[in-house]
Amino acid sequence: MSRKRITTVTAVAAAVALSLAACGGPKATPGGGSSAGGATAEANAAVDKIFSPSDKKGGTLRMAVTEKWDSTDPGDTYYGLSWNLVRNYVRPLMTFKAAPGEEGGKPVPDLAEAPGVPSNDAKTWTYKIRKGVKYEDGTPVTSKDVKYAVARSLDKATLPSGPTYFNDFLLDVPEGFSVYKDKELAGVAKAIETPDDQTIVFHLKKPFSSFDYFAQLPSTAPVPQAKDTGAKYKLHPMATGPYKFGTYDDNKGFDLVRNENYDPATDPDSGRKALPDKFTIAYNVEGTDIDNRLIAGDLDVDIAGTGVQPETQAKVLADPKLKAHTDNVPAPRLNFTVLNTEVPPLDNLHCRKAILYAADHEGYQRAYGGPVGGDIATNLMPPSVLGSQKFDDYGFEADKNGNVEKAKDELKQCGQPNGFAINIAFRGDRNKEKAVAETLQQSLKKAGITLTTKPYPTGDYTKLYAGKPDFAKANKLGLIVYSWGADWNDGFGFLQQIVDSRTIRATGGNTNLGVRIPEVDALVDKAMAETDETKRNQYWVDVDKKVMEQAGVLPGIWAKGLLYRPDSLANVFTNAGQNMYDYAGIGLK
Repeated sequence: MSRKRITTVTAVAAAVALSLAACGGPKATPGGGSSAGGATAEANAAVDKIFSPSDKKGGTLRMAVTEKWDSTDPGDTYYGLSWNLVRNYVRPLMTFKAAPGEEGGKPVPDLAEAPGVPSNDAKTWTYKIRKGVKYEDGTPVTSKDVKYAVARSLDKATLPSGPTYFNDFLLDVPEGFSVYKDKELAGVAKAIETPDDQTIVFHLKKPFSSFDYFAQLPSTAPVPQAKDTGAKYKLHPMATGPYKFGTYDDNKGFDLVRNENYDPATDPDSGRKALPDKFTIAYNVEGTDIDNRLIAGDLDVDIAGTGVQPETQAKVLADPKLKAHTDNVPAPRLNFTVLNTEVPPLDNLHCRKAILYAADHEGYQRAYGGPVGGDIATNLMPPSVLGSQKFDDYGFEADKNGNVEKAKDELKQCGQPNGFAINIAFRGDRNKEKAVAETLQQSLKKAGITLTTKPYPTGDYTKLYAGKPDFAKANKLGLIVYSWGADWNDGFGFLQQIVDSRTIRATGGNTNLGVRIPEVDALVDKAMAETDETKRNQYWVDVDKKVMEQAGVLPGIWAKGLLYRPDSLANVFTNAGQNMYDYAGIGLK
């Protein structure tokens, strides 16, 4: 699951008095002592536990982000911040519960009455839809709307950004299927059945025992066929959650207001609080400004959820009063760089290994703020992923600033003794990724490898640029800076979408940005077929080892985010499902 963010904070910010909280409360006081509402501010007070518990409704929760993400369409989105927020305006079959800690990492029934019922050796899954759930216009939700929602998400030409799990697993879906061409949905007749308005049945081409995780994907949130506007649906998705779209401006942002046709009686399991009266989400706010405004109390949440910038980080950690408002949140997330084997000379293993040896790993870590931003990664799976194992086959921890001699030896073996030139892509609005590109540019140059930096916009990074194979190949994007968080916390939920070559589609919108290793694909199949958890976890470790053996990826850091928690917030917490503040539980003082 992909994520977001940007830079510096000025000295003025620490001195500025915090303004009124969003709902008109008393002036906030950064640091120790009681903040508005009586809770005492202290560091990590919201990490896997609730800070300032509250059921108080009201106020406007103000959010901002440096650049708009891929889409607000639940069938066309793959950003963690979006999957977090989307739970406020649509209801998938299952959802991660809005609860602190491990409890928030478990899928619970949402639109469905109960978890899925498997049959046919876990190749068939049946769900019952809750009665009484309505759209924002008052019309009832049926199982046919869920079928249509999943079916439309299969069209990766029209909706390229969402995950490909349903494309990969549903039975007998024809290549190139599109609900906009096949309006009768004949192409998914074998894959999805709706015997009545409350029942939906999914048929898979291979067993999958964890299908409830698929059922929590936003793409299972119902969409009425008559209201679908294709790529424009993002302008106003039909709400089934406690909020609906108010205004939407593709350049400025949007707001969410209360949905009068949401009935909390139909929502007993999700943990949604629906506390604010309104959410405002501002696009294209400079990263430094976001940090400053959080500290000043003029903003409530950096929706990116990946933490303040390095300069801000240094400032708040040096000031006990500001540090008391921070939460250092570990995540099953890897910040890394893909080595695209379709761009010569990276089709040669030794040329790829030269990059791994030449890289400055401490510099990579520094780009994300040093140890507070995360630990140097020696392989793919973060330690927090269930069943993961740490290994360091390239000696990244011993040679934190790279090993030029080993890099030059690999260059000789790949027939490039004098080095080579290649491009590195990153998201242009993310100063941390820009810093990664510049760090690698400097460290690889010592071995004779010349990098040219290529920034691209976040909103279309995977859709049109780095994640579109023909563009990446034509523009010689050999190195692609990226970040990935587990869709859920096991080997499959972390690895499959970034290393299985069969998920790569010519249409773009890919999350595997260049790992094409047949042995990895075979190991993925073995892991998915294994019912013994211990053996299955070992297969995922084997996948990790094979990717590293083939130098498919340069691991950067296992990420942490230093979030800033203004005094305006109440009922704020992180959990294993979101790994940032939970936007379905958060409120205002």
